[in-house]
Amino acid sequence: MIDVTAIKDDDKLFHFTKRIIDIVGALIGILVLLFLVIFFYPVYQRGENKGPMFYKQERVGKYGKKFEVYKFRSMIIGADEKLKENKVLYQKYVKNNYKLEQEQDPRVTKFGRFIRKTSLDEFPQFMNVLKGEMSLVGPRPVVDAELKEYKDKVDAFLSVKPGITGYWQSNGRSAIGYPERVNIELYYVFNKSLLLDIKILFFTIFQVVSRKGAY
Repeated sequence: MIDVTAIKDDDKLFHFTKRIIDIVGALIGILVLLFLVIFFYPVYQRGENKGPMFYKQERVGKYGKKFEVYKFRSMIIGADEKLKENKVLYQKYVKNNYKLEQEQDPRVTKFGRFIRKTSLDEFPQFMNVLKGEMSLVGPRPVVDAELKEYKDKVDAFLSVKPGITGYWQSNGRSAIGYPERVNIELYYVFNKSLLLDIKILFFTIFQVVSRKGAY
């Protein structure tokens, strides 16, 4: 946990309005999510996709509070263990900003590649937004290991809620790695506004449609 008192943010109107927008957006997103659940259910009943529909992973939220982020499962069962068994591949995963090209990643299923490319795997995060753990817009939630990338700016990074999308997402997503990602995420932290949120949502739609930086 970080020192909450070290961070001042007195814009109550901004946070109140942002939370209202988050709730409305989350409710709309969950309605779409229900249709996706019905559509995806048969896929998760057979073949390499057989198993739980949802995947949960611990991430670091506002003020360092841990929470479980929800996604549609895009990997095989026991994916994390399988990756760690291959020490060479795991080191490559860490050095490559905690990601692997889908063609090199033995964990990702064919269906998983599809929902990642189209960002459909992110839809369950509307539940995180409704619960107040995430926002529609904010820095992407990270795992503990990634916090070291933010060095002396980690308190600032953790002073806002993580988002389903953010300034990094709208500027190229996985195509932009560390350390450049740090500057992009911190730009949002120090310049957040409702107008910037609207711009990010607009550009994110473009990124998703064009499938840029998604893997």
